[in-house]
Amino acid sequence: MPRILLAEDDDSLRGFLARALERAGYEVVACADGDEAAAILDQEWDLLLTDIVMPGLDGIEVARQAAALHPDLRIMFITGFAAVALAAGSQAPAGAKVLSKPIHLREIVSEVERMIAA
Repeated sequence: MPRILLAEDDDSLRGFLARALERAGYEVVACADGDEAAAILDQEWDLLLTDIVMPGLDGIEVARQAAALHPDLRIMFITGFAAVALAAGSQAPAGAKVLSKPIHLREIVSEVERMIAA
């Protein structure tokens, strides 16, 4: 079962995302911020799904650390800030995908499926 590390500081969204991805057949470990996610990066992951703007470490830094530990890790960002999304493209590890909020759960699940299948 593919493993997803989810970092999202919005409690409701984190819960919705985790449940939707679990129903789609993924094992999801959900973290409330970047520091919590960074603390478990040494485990094996198939995908990092992270918000960009969070307390503590932001999603870009979590992704950089994750990519350093796991060069083949797939990385997907979600953000509600258009300017942050544009900047993320230049600061993120190569191959990372950026999705802008609001986004439908089905769309996120579809994007996750595409990334993991690639």
